[in-house]
Amino acid sequence: MYLISACLCGLNCKYNGASNFNPKVKALFDKENCIAICPEHLGNLSIPREPHEIVGGEGKDVLKGTAVVLSKKGCDNTKKFIDGAYRTLDIAKLFNAHTAILKARSPSCGWGHIYDGSYQGKLKPGNGVAAELLNQNGIKILSEDDI
Repeated sequence: MYLISACLCGLNCKYNGASNFNPKVKALFDKENCIAICPEHLGNLSIPREPHEIVGGEGKDVLKGTAVVLSKKGCDNTKKFIDGAYRTLDIAKLFNAHTAILKARSPSCGWGHIYDGSYQGKLKPGNGVAAELLNQNGIKILSEDDI
């Protein structure tokens, strides 16, 4: 069982109301046992919404309470990102998901690199909040770049 970022499957849940459709990921979704998820939507963030970035660390730091997730205008939505990550984990456990294919660079789903919090398109090493929580619970994480 795979969890897959819903935006990669063509669902319009990206921060700007669009998708990040990826034909390779969608083909896998259509062929394998998969569940489309959006941790940000599961955390009750609206569609569309302002772009967000992690400030002061990465996903593991957000989970420890030492970093925050802020919108471009400075609204602190850390709790919503954490709630969405835990709801995503609940779904993964319910369906015995072993792998998650998540949207690269996202503050929720990013794996290996995320935006640096400056809103200037710069990357830093690190993971998004949901990706980190899933990984801490034994779920293999991939991005669409790995497919």
